Amino acid sequence: MITNLEELYRDQLRDIYSAETQLITALPEMAVAASNRDLREGFVKHLEETREHRVRLEEICARRGIDPEGEECDAMRGLIKEAKKHVGETLTGEVRDAVLIASANRVEHYEIAAYGVTRAFAKALGYDDDAKLLGDSLDEESATDEALTKIATGGLFGSGVNEAAIH
Repeated sequence: MITNLEELYRDQLRDIYSAETQLITALPEMAVAASNRDLREGFVKHLEETREHRVRLEEICARRGIDPEGEECDAMRGLIKEAKKHVGETLTGEVRDAVLIASANRVEHYEIAAYGVTRAFAKALGYDDDAKLLGDSLDEESATDEALTKIATGGLFGSGVNEAAIH
C-alpha cells in the first residue's frame, strides 16, 4: 500500500522504467513494420532516446536506493499489444504506417503523462536533480510526439502518411 508521496514517486519511477524497457523491445519491430523511411528512421532514433531514458531512470533509482526492476507497466503492455494487433490487421504501406503512427502517438502520450507527473512529484519532494533528468526525457517524448504528427500530416510542401493512406 502506498501511503505517501515518496512511496508514490518510487512506484512511478519503477512503472516508467518498465514502460521504457518494454518499448526498447517493441521499437525495433515497429521500425521493421514501417514502410515510410522517415517513420522507420524516427523509430530507430527514438529507440536510442528510449535507451537513454532508461539510463536516466537507473541513475535516479540508484540515487534514491530503488531497485527499478520488478514492476510491470500494464498500460505499456496493453498499448504494445494493441499496436501489434492493428499492425497485423493491415497490409504493408501507408495504412500500416498510419496505424504505427497512431499507436506510437498513444505510447508517447502515455509517456508524456508519466514523466510529467513523476517530475512534479520530484519537484514537490525537493529532488531537483531527478526533476531535471525527468524533464529532459519529457522534452524528448514531446519532440517525438510532434515528429510523428508531422510524418502523419505532412509538412508545408507535402502530404503526409494519413493523406496517402486515403487512396
